[in-house]
Amino acid sequence: MRKNVIAIMYDFDKTLCTKDMQEYTFIPNLGIEAKDFWTEADKLRQENMMDQVLTYMYLMFQKMANNNRPLKREYLNKMGENIQLFPGVNEWFTRINEYGKEVGMEVEHYIISSGLKEIIEGTLIGKYFKEIYASEFYYNEDGNAVWPRLAVNYTNKTQFLSRINKGVLDISDDASLNKKMLDNERRISTSNMIYIGDGYTDVPCMKLTKDNGGVSIAVYHGENNDTAKNLLRDERINYMAKADYSLDSEIDKIVHKTIKAMAINTELKNITYKQNRGI
Repeated sequence: MRKNVIAIMYDFDKTLCTKDMQEYTFIPNLGIEAKDFWTEADKLRQENMMDQVLTYMYLMFQKMANNNRPLKREYLNKMGENIQLFPGVNEWFTRINEYGKEVGMEVEHYIISSGLKEIIEGTLIGKYFKEIYASEFYYNEDGNAVWPRLAVNYTNKTQFLSRINKGVLDISDDASLNKKMLDNERRISTSNMIYIGDGYTDVPCMKLTKDNGGVSIAVYHGENNDTAKNLLRDERINYMAKADYSLDSEIDKIVHKTIKAMAINTELKNITYKQNRGI
């Protein structure tokens, strides 16, 4: 029997907030320009053939060490307070949850981001997510960051779709994740999954969600929607919309209609399931 649960999965930077999260507080506190930080990170990545996410995490750690300052979880959590969210994001989760209940569905929200979990946790919306899958540091007994605990890049993002689908949310539990599970045993049907992102680093998740019967949406901000148009034309997404999550905005209407369609589809599949069991 199909469970009446819908998962909405979000990228974070430039999807729910207006720019890369390090640019609000962390980089300015170093006394440097954002473009200089990212240029240095890119140069370091290319010269050493490093993973992009591990590179920026290393550079954050190194910049703090150069200033004789430990990198602590509390410091990063505090930075979440300065994140500028797109219009309507603060009210979005409560409104979507309430609509889900109206049509008989439970809506859960997840983050799948290459940004930092510690910063996301510190935002006003951190409390709304069932799970935040994002890059994170490991901290020693003194509370100082000493190593990456998790690095989420654009290719390994897709494992979290499977974790959410199967209900295996613990990232240390690979055995359960890789165990064979029948479709009707999975906690959230792939056809009840929505992925919202802003660009090409979201393509693997967008395409996988769409191809498995779910819905993918590309958001854009400002007047430049070329990336979203390309993703739509290349059939990597179902819809595109401006990053305005306010009541009656385009993405608000799309997600409401999608939830309603998923509710109807779930109900019909449950009828089929009951009838087949009766035969």
